[in-house]
Formats: sequence, C-alpha cells, structure tokens
Amino acid sequence: MSTTIKNAKAPATIQVIEMVGESKVSWSDAARQAVERASETNKNITGLDVLHSTAVIRDGKIVEYHVNVKLAAVTDPARV
Repeated sequence: MSTTIKNAKAPATIQVIEMVGESKVSWSDAARQAVERASETNKNITGLDVLHSTAVIRDGKIVEYHVNVKLAAVTDPARV
C-alpha cells in the first residue's frame, strides 16, 4: 500500500564547508569568527560542528586559538 503525505517537501540539499577559525580571545570566539567569515558569502548557514581545537603558545601563554569546523549550509532555502 502506498501512503502519500500532503504538503511534504523534498529533502534539502546541504553544502558542508570546512574551515579554520582564529582568535586571540577564545576557542568560542574563533568558532564565531569562522561563522561570520563564511556568512559573508553564504547566508544560509544552519549548523556548526567543531572538529578539533588547537592553540599557539608563546612564553607559556596561549596567544592564539584555532578551531577546525564544518559548517552546514542549505543550498536551496526555498525547499526548507
């Protein structure tokens, strides 16, 4: 038996963008910087996955925070 759902939408197509965010303040700020930078060219970002975090240390102090992230962006927002 076939069942049809009324008003069902086709699944959205998602683009995954991998990038590195950097900050002198914190890892969360580095992630925010990555989202802001990616948002300059893609307004449909819907999610963030932090893959790993690293830091640059000088004289025993963290001087720069890095996060490798994957950002999810809907490529056809009209379908969502």
